[in-house]
Amino acid sequence: MKTIGYAAQSAQSPLEPYEYDCRDLRDDDVAIEILYSGVCHSDLHTVKNDWGWTLYPTVPGHEIVGRVVEVGPGVTHFKAGDKVAVGCMVDSCQTCSHCHSGEEQFCEQGFTQTYNSADRHTGEITKGGYARHIVVRQEFVLQIPPSLDLARAAPLLCAGITTYSPLRTWQVGPGSRVAVIGMGGLGHMAIKLAVAMGAHVTVISRSADKRQDAMQLGANGFLISTETQSMKQAVNHFDLILDTIPVKHDVTPYMPLLKVDGTLTLVGQVGPLAEVNTVPMIMGRRRIAASLIGGIAETQEMLDFCARMNILPEVEMITMEQINDAFERLEKSDVHYRFVIDMQASRF
Repeated sequence: MKTIGYAAQSAQSPLEPYEYDCRDLRDDDVAIEILYSGVCHSDLHTVKNDWGWTLYPTVPGHEIVGRVVEVGPGVTHFKAGDKVAVGCMVDSCQTCSHCHSGEEQFCEQGFTQTYNSADRHTGEITKGGYARHIVVRQEFVLQIPPSLDLARAAPLLCAGITTYSPLRTWQVGPGSRVAVIGMGGLGHMAIKLAVAMGAHVTVISRSADKRQDAMQLGANGFLISTETQSMKQAVNHFDLILDTIPVKHDVTPYMPLLKVDGTLTLVGQVGPLAEVNTVPMIMGRRRIAASLIGGIAETQEMLDFCARMNILPEVEMITMEQINDAFERLEKSDVHYRFVIDMQASRF
């Protein structure tokens, strides 16, 4: 199947139209026409080779909503016309203990990323959702609940599951006290999800600029991290802190805010942190953890939860032709709160 996407040829080049062939369908493959593709901050990092592992040309995109157009002869869960979704993974070994327990993201052989990853069978580099079509193994295709707005659902496939998974891991529910540091694409989803789970949610920010937005998203409280007295009053207050900051930073000031045995989990920064002072950790048996995404079963659970609770990201729709401008705005944090590419409105 011939298709066309937008690819970067180098760390310095803009994204431009790029024609390529999707692989022939294997027995268990699903071919998908992409309708909407979310724009994740990790797409920008990959294009710029900020992490040092980009394989060019790269077609980004791992927040995909689309329509099934063809299935392999062994596919039993999907048929042409189904509305489906694809997240950050398109394959794994399916034989290790983690894959068997529904945590394919921790596959002992390494999961195959939706883009910028070697196909397990051919070694070809996978290409993602900034394109007209994608072919994915059926075990990694998700059902979109009918009540979800397709145009807004795409960011759930990364921002949604990235924040849902730690909330479930640390058993957030009624009575839980949760803080969210940062209120961008990840942070705003963390607020909505934690509130829907019954938690008391506080947003932590450096200034009062986002207080009104936080309250509109459902937050119960707002804590300004630069106000010393406010931070002192919040000591020993939270069961869980979700840190969504996507750059190197110091987590030490937040550690005293945790209750004894509380956890601060990192979901934003990939790479080094500033040096951490262990004193507030030792004094409260507090811990710093980190979380990736969720497995396929948990991602489906998240989609179903969002449909049941009417949770959707706040998005700004763009066309594929606007992606380079969107990347420039993303670097400046000038988005409210997530870009989604409307493939049907795009002319490439």
